[in-house]
Amino acid sequence: MSDVLIKSDHGALIIDGKAVSANVLAEVAAGAAELIAKGVRPGLAVVLVGEDPASQVYVKSKGKAAETCGFHSVQHTLSRETTQAELITLVEKLNADPAIHGILVQLPLPKQIDSQLVLETISPAKDVDGFHPVNAGLLAIGDRKRALVPCTPAGSLILLQAAMQALGRTISGQDAVVVGRSNIVGKPMAQLLLAESATVTIAHSRTRDLAAVVGRADIVVAAVGIPEMIKGAWIKPGAIVIDVGINRVPGEGLNAKGEPKSRLVGDVEFAAAAARAAAITPVPGGVGPMTIAMLMSNTLTAARRKA
Repeated sequence: MSDVLIKSDHGALIIDGKAVSANVLAEVAAGAAELIAKGVRPGLAVVLVGEDPASQVYVKSKGKAAETCGFHSVQHTLSRETTQAELITLVEKLNADPAIHGILVQLPLPKQIDSQLVLETISPAKDVDGFHPVNAGLLAIGDRKRALVPCTPAGSLILLQAAMQALGRTISGQDAVVVGRSNIVGKPMAQLLLAESATVTIAHSRTRDLAAVVGRADIVVAAVGIPEMIKGAWIKPGAIVIDVGINRVPGEGLNAKGEPKSRLVGDVEFAAAAARAAAITPVPGGVGPMTIAMLMSNTLTAARRKA
């Protein structure tokens, strides 16, 4: 995996999420071909409610990746006025469909719908986002053989392992700090690191003396959703930094339409952190591509279990 790390001008190795995700997708496509040869084609259903532009882009990318992997891919696009009962009826129908192994309901949902109730309606065996309480519980007790793990933390762990391998290190015994406590990234990331025998601290925006907590970490996973909140000066020299954040901030100048430009930044002050870290993920091009790749991997896993 050392071929997915690039020496940067800042000093740190840059972990190339695009390259790693391409490797994962190639493995998934090969696994899907084996299943198809046995008469089982992995099936993924994506449900989009409303016309949120970002969600439309994500859903399109997921559908394209599914087709590239050879999956049976279905998209259900519902109006923003869809009721909770209508959405739950669709989810229950997909639960009962033997051709569908993975179900993803794109978030956020319109305000008239209880997102948690909908997510809990998805069969845990088809919950390829890994958000169902059953899958969260299995991960919490260390049972990854039965759990479906949330995609972003699962992808982040693979990037971290690639960096560790390139640097001749192991995660075991390392001091890891996860900044962020969401059910989607922070908490499951901590569980994955614990399973790898790291010593894990979960910090967040209200942690006292966050700089000192981050400063002692051999591994920093930033998933707090605040642009460049983690300052480069906080990073311990030689640490590995996984930046999950994707934040759009004002750029310089105007675009072709005469509108103010914007740019994407992570939760970590990249240049300053890269001057101290041994390896770091960029934004964009780091964790982001891994999320869709791991969604495909989870769908293949679900299909294999069903087969």
